[in-house]
Amino acid sequence: MDAGDIEAGRARWQARYDASRRREADFTTLSGLELDPVYGPSAGTDVPGFERIGWPGEYPFTRGLYPTGYRGRTWTIRQFAGFGNAVQTNERYKMILAAGGGGLSVAFDMPTLMGRDSDDPRSLGEVGHCGVAIDSALDMDVLFDGIPLGDVTTSMTISGPAVPVFCMYLVAAERQGVPHHVLNGTLQTDIFKEYIAQKEWLFPPEPHLRLIGDLMEFCAAEIPAYKPLSVSGYHIREAGATAAQELAFTLADGFGYVELGLSRGLDVDVFAPGLSFFFDAHVDFFEEIAKFRAARRIWARWMRETYGARTDKAQWLRFHTQTAGVSLTAQQPDNNIVRTAVEALAAILGGTNSLHTNALDEVLALPSERAAAIALRTQQVLLEETGVVNVADPLGGSWYVEALTDRLEAEAERIFTVIRDMGSDGSMTAGILRGIEEGWFMAEIAESAFVYQSKVEKGEKRVVGVNAHTNTDEEPLEILRVSHEVELDQRRTLAGRRAARDGAAVEAALSGLVAAARSSGNTIPPMLAAVRAEATLGEICDALRDVWGGYTEPARF
Repeated sequence: MDAGDIEAGRARWQARYDASRRREADFTTLSGLELDPVYGPSAGTDVPGFERIGWPGEYPFTRGLYPTGYRGRTWTIRQFAGFGNAVQTNERYKMILAAGGGGLSVAFDMPTLMGRDSDDPRSLGEVGHCGVAIDSALDMDVLFDGIPLGDVTTSMTISGPAVPVFCMYLVAAERQGVPHHVLNGTLQTDIFKEYIAQKEWLFPPEPHLRLIGDLMEFCAAEIPAYKPLSVSGYHIREAGATAAQELAFTLADGFGYVELGLSRGLDVDVFAPGLSFFFDAHVDFFEEIAKFRAARRIWARWMRETYGARTDKAQWLRFHTQTAGVSLTAQQPDNNIVRTAVEALAAILGGTNSLHTNALDEVLALPSERAAAIALRTQQVLLEETGVVNVADPLGGSWYVEALTDRLEAEAERIFTVIRDMGSDGSMTAGILRGIEEGWFMAEIAESAFVYQSKVEKGEKRVVGVNAHTNTDEEPLEILRVSHEVELDQRRTLAGRRAARDGAAVEAALSGLVAAARSSGNTIPPMLAAVRAEATLGEICDALRDVWGGYTEPARF
């Protein structure tokens, strides 16, 4: 790009910056040096390929979505929490909000993630252990008791039974007197990554895509601010994928959901802003920054050139980040505070829109209150003390960062070609479904995980406390343990609710849901009716399983 084009871009950025709202804050260095809000090439300089870097708030958004960077809005501090029952988790949420957290992110226990009730025989020993147990809308009422849902953004990390759980959230809002259209937050809903990495599905892929399409239609019409689908690379990376695989598999899944929306006749400029992303921030600092920058650029280009998005918002890749759980070590767990801080800083310098920082003891158990507080304070120190919010994309133009960004983009594009070539019609969706059916994604991730673990075992990749600097005396951590009484109490509570509800109304509502599932109608309204009647999560999911069947993963190894 020649000097004239660069200066024209700088002028466009300046006009957008001047027109943007900015926070009242001191944007000088610790020593009092004045800082420009963005930095770029010197005036009169030709920079070949600068159009791929550009200016913040300008296509292809490599340098961020907003011309102001974090001077306009900081990332949302969104701490992921959930354990035991709804009462216990509600107390943790209130602690997080009182300590300065800006949003809530709900972790569910394994029975809930699998669409099972707490009194299901297959739930034995798992109730409340990796998240909060949610059996019905009454549990959701308790979960958010005293937390006005119209005033706080809420993320829910669940995919298989995401739609009925979301209906419970909507009913809880109704009971607070909060209309649906003012709700804001994110529902994960990403079923592709379940087949690829996390393995928490309920039905075959096609019925799951049917539910997701129904939800996209419903939210586009009824809840415009809510993001009904968060495409998740986090679990793909945690399963052992490389940064490039996380980038490529996640964006490919996103393109599949765009194709789903288009197949429903939805306007891409209307539904695409309701898609968001969820990435892992691993410990290789610069690779992670480059990954985030490449993700924004790839998404914007594909949305514009392949799927016809015309507006900036439909081309934006908004993303939440969680620091890498898989990078945490049981050995010398205090080191995890440092790892998390480095990973969080990479996410911030990569332009994340919201962030969760893991607690030092999460490798051993659910976070203790003290560990959760340290994780929250980590974000607050980065926000308030380090100056990282003073300049938009401060690493933009770095030869190293730009080269890494280009390399990750090129590798992602290579993987996109492989996926599309697997499909029968050249679409990303067909390629993903074929890759799932043949176990291709699982094999690619398993190979990457094996290569990395082999390097750790040989000492080629060094991990402090594991294969390097291992000599230390450690005091055992006091970790959070969920009492078996939680399960017993949850089962007793559920039995009481079943006895108190109108059984005939529940059966009628479930019959209406089954009829919708057998037709081509939208399943969300009848599912809401079932939730209002206090049908349980397990009853709703079992009714749909009876219609759509289950799914068995193909053998690969």
